[in-house]
Amino acid sequence: MDYLFLLLGLVILTVGAELLTKGCVGMAARFRVPEFIIGLTVMAVGTSMPELTVSVMSALKGSTDMAIGNVTGSNLFNTLIILGICSLVRPMVFTKENVRRDIPICIGASLLMLLFALYIGQGISRWQGAIMLALYVTVIWYSVRSAKQGAPEEESAGDSSSMGWGRVIIYIIVGLAGLIYGGNTCLESATSIARAWGVSEAVIAITIVAAGTSLPELASSLSAIANGKLSLALGNVIGSNVANILLILGTSGLIKPLTMGGITPLDVWMVFGSSVLLLLSALAIGQRRITRFEGVIYLAIYVAYVILLMK
Repeated sequence: MDYLFLLLGLVILTVGAELLTKGCVGMAARFRVPEFIIGLTVMAVGTSMPELTVSVMSALKGSTDMAIGNVTGSNLFNTLIILGICSLVRPMVFTKENVRRDIPICIGASLLMLLFALYIGQGISRWQGAIMLALYVTVIWYSVRSAKQGAPEEESAGDSSSMGWGRVIIYIIVGLAGLIYGGNTCLESATSIARAWGVSEAVIAITIVAAGTSLPELASSLSAIANGKLSLALGNVIGSNVANILLILGTSGLIKPLTMGGITPLDVWMVFGSSVLLLLSALAIGQRRITRFEGVIYLAIYVAYVILLMK
């Protein structure tokens, strides 16, 4: 039953995130917010809502392994599995903005997590969480400012086809309810499974829970690939990784200080290494693209890491 409830919780999380995102986009359209700002803010946070819900609820219940492990595993899943699968479907192409702005920001966020988790306090304290949240706001401001300067003026998202206020409110309320219920169900089921398997909550969080909460990113990236929007798929993963660290860990640490517990230095170094691997793919290996061969390497690295975890 724990496996069924875990699957049910992941499905509810995914549906809840989708409804909340649609509701927020509808609200933004009603306020006539430009579409590119919606993409940089609402969509990035929306696809990270399952991770945010699970990590925050884990922090509230004192399961800090689950809170940190979920973020660690999600970032690894995003980079190695999602980009690996997407590049097998079609080689991923990096834009100049990805190389100059997005990937360096992702590396910087990963480096900050590495320093805070291993060398400055060995965990995420409240003041460190506050710094992370402040940096996330700064990143959003900088990204929006860069988008305004680099893109021509576009019409606002509001138009005659915008959904009504009643529908917007229903989507937001039902979406939030789904996230809360789904997150709680996932947390309780994953904890029971960890005890039954005799493995730590950290391992379950890094593998099963992280993969499940990354389903929105996987679905949206594959959808973008199918529509020929390669840079959108890549940006979705990079933006989600930054949000996972700065927004989710920052919020969780601010609510309740997080200790490393069962999270090992290897886990955190893997997150940093995966972001550096992206930069290497962009600059040296694939020459601003992730080729199909590199995609196989990405997937192999993740499989090897999980096997090492299980041992």
